[in-house]
Amino acid sequence: MFDIWKQRAKQLKTEVHAIYLAYRDPRTPWYAKLFIGCVVGYALSPIDLIPDFIPVLGYVDDLIIVPLGVAIALKMIPQGVLADCRKKVSQAAGQTIPVIWIGVVVIIGVWIFFAVVVVIFFKLWKI
Repeated sequence: MFDIWKQRAKQLKTEVHAIYLAYRDPRTPWYAKLFIGCVVGYALSPIDLIPDFIPVLGYVDDLIIVPLGVAIALKMIPQGVLADCRKKVSQAAGQTIPVIWIGVVVIIGVWIFFAVVVVIFFKLWKI
């Protein structure tokens, strides 16, 4: 069972690297690049939508949001581009992926938005 999870995690890491390369490919549509930037940025960001220190929920986002985002991103990328990117990943095994800052900015923006909403809520209800 542990070996299956380990293999899936490795495959997910490979796919994240492939969609990162697709992000940089000029043949990838702009809307796919925007989505990929958010997914890869979120996957590689130390800042999560739900912080990991929150019991159970902290890891749910990593177990559901990231694989779901990767699956959607893979469907947005043209098949020829995706095949080329997967080939590059297999040739460049062991290299690290730099952080895409757009994803980090989006996550920080979501946190700021929720913080503002909470402050407004408490001020309106005088709690």
